Amino acid sequence: MYTLEQYRESADSIRERLDGRQPEILMILGTGLGGLGDKIKKPVYIPYGDIPNFKTATAIGHIGRFVAGELGGRQVLVMQGRLHVYEGYTMADVAYPIRVAKLLGIDKLVITNNAGGINKSFCPGNLMIITDYIKFAPGSPLAGPNIEEFGGRFPDMSRVFDKEYGDIFRAIANERGETVQEGVYFYMAGPQFETPAEIRAIRALGGDAVGMSTVPEAIAANHCGMRILGLTLLTCMAAGVAGTPMDTDEVIRIAEEGAGRFEAMMTEFVRRI
Repeated sequence: MYTLEQYRESADSIRERLDGRQPEILMILGTGLGGLGDKIKKPVYIPYGDIPNFKTATAIGHIGRFVAGELGGRQVLVMQGRLHVYEGYTMADVAYPIRVAKLLGIDKLVITNNAGGINKSFCPGNLMIITDYIKFAPGSPLAGPNIEEFGGRFPDMSRVFDKEYGDIFRAIANERGETVQEGVYFYMAGPQFETPAEIRAIRALGGDAVGMSTVPEAIAANHCGMRILGLTLLTCMAAGVAGTPMDTDEVIRIAEEGAGRFEAMMTEFVRRI
């Protein structure tokens, strides 16, 4: 558990390095999508390890720093890399940057990931707008004493992902001739990939894609009253769907191949909101 004072200490440390800028949007970039942070104009780089109370990212392909600057004519704060429960962190650790961003005055979140497709009409390389999530993994980033400055004790979870934001992103994709799916993201803690039997169960429960991130951050952001766009890049079909073993190198390759399309659409999305 963290105290309000710790969150404020982290926020103050970041604010001192922003040179008077006021970010409007926090963007969390998933595996293979961190290149968008390199497109930020007039960037300021803030490694997580330089911020009081922050944990460091250890996952493959996660640089572990903030990039503050301009994208699509807006001031943004980009996370090149995130934390995961499978790294040994708690859900409160994973969601820590969200609450710090709230104290910085940010009320908009773009949260991205790559994941395995469960819906058989999806294909690797597709983008999916997250309409909802399912979480059966234990724990919550909101466990422990509630900090009223962020939100009430029992937040409503019926509209976590913002429909208007999803419509804007879909319109941009249509204009560019891109295929965009929408569906329910199923959270699994990992780090092992799911078994074919688990995937069959997830499909029966209504999951369209499965991954190991996003949900702890989304819970905290919803609690903070942020508007959220959730995006998944489908980098593979989940275990048993395509009949081939899971391959981490292939997942990263497809993520990197889809990054250029993602970056162009995301820049336009930021411009429009």
